[in-house]
Amino acid sequence: MALFSKRKKTDHAESGSEQRPPADAAQSEAAPAEAPADTVKDAAASVGISVSSYRGLGAQTVPDAGAAAPAPADALQPSRPPAARAEAPPATETIPGLRDNVVLREALAALPASASTPDILEVARQLLQGHLFLRVKGDARTLLSEGKDLPLGVVTINGKDFVLAYSSGTALRQSLKADGETDTSAMGQPVLTVLRHVLTGPYAGLVLDHASAPARAVLPRELLEKLVEQGDDTLELKTLLSGERTDATASDVAAVLTRVKFWVAVNKSAEGRFGVAEARTDDGARLIELYSHPLEVASRRRGDQAAPMTAAQLAGALRADDGLGGVIIDPGGPWIRLSRADLAPILALPV
Repeated sequence: MALFSKRKKTDHAESGSEQRPPADAAQSEAAPAEAPADTVKDAAASVGISVSSYRGLGAQTVPDAGAAAPAPADALQPSRPPAARAEAPPATETIPGLRDNVVLREALAALPASASTPDILEVARQLLQGHLFLRVKGDARTLLSEGKDLPLGVVTINGKDFVLAYSSGTALRQSLKADGETDTSAMGQPVLTVLRHVLTGPYAGLVLDHASAPARAVLPRELLEKLVEQGDDTLELKTLLSGERTDATASDVAAVLTRVKFWVAVNKSAEGRFGVAEARTDDGARLIELYSHPLEVASRRRGDQAAPMTAAQLAGALRADDGLGGVIIDPGGPWIRLSRADLAPILALPV
């Protein structure tokens, strides 16, 4: 039974769309097809096979101390604690039974009227957790029970099809209201399922919350490819960080670190030696910065490069320096701090 339809369908007429200048094309489904692509083309190209190509790309402004000179290879580069939300906003269901992607919703809400490349990459960073809402023409349950494909909402821009997706039930309702659509149902799908569907089909990319200007964005296929290729194929770490925190969250995150991919931020000193970034808290604790995706390193906007680290390597770094108090994961937020005690599963690994 197919969950998705490969059929091309235009659920939003271009003639009825709001026209916006090229500078805002990254947020407008009505812009010429080359405009959304060109606006983030450099970003997609920069998200290359080499994670070092993320250099200089990012999103939110960080404290000046975060741009400190690179540390020598045998030291860690200090920065201030993250000026970002530790926990995701409380979960909401604006369509009963379908949980909103609250982290993505907030990232879209923060977009300016004219989004820059860093703004779009911030949305892409926060896309990688939770679910997305999809529009289905007709009744999804009936179609599935009959073994039929689900015709998803797609906007056609100059002959290129972009799948419509939404961060919340509210955004989906705004879309239906703008289009005057009545025979439509909603379906929630994990983000990776949606991205893989887009990439296995003929689609040019993804349009998020298209009727919620300026809180909307176009993510081209090239960028989606790199998000999937370079990230962990389970998104376990990002899912835990964006979920509700409990007494078990720290131990759950530590356990996940033993089996998933993660990265550190590195930079080169004037002498040509590499150092790994660390955060320093108000109480003087030193924490290694860990990241769930190379794009998370870019969000710090310090010119760092992302480098993969294994759990065994992390264990070795902690054992070699008793002054390290633990780690902080995804300092751009949602983030979590783990103490050495929390990292017991890591420290138990053979080096």
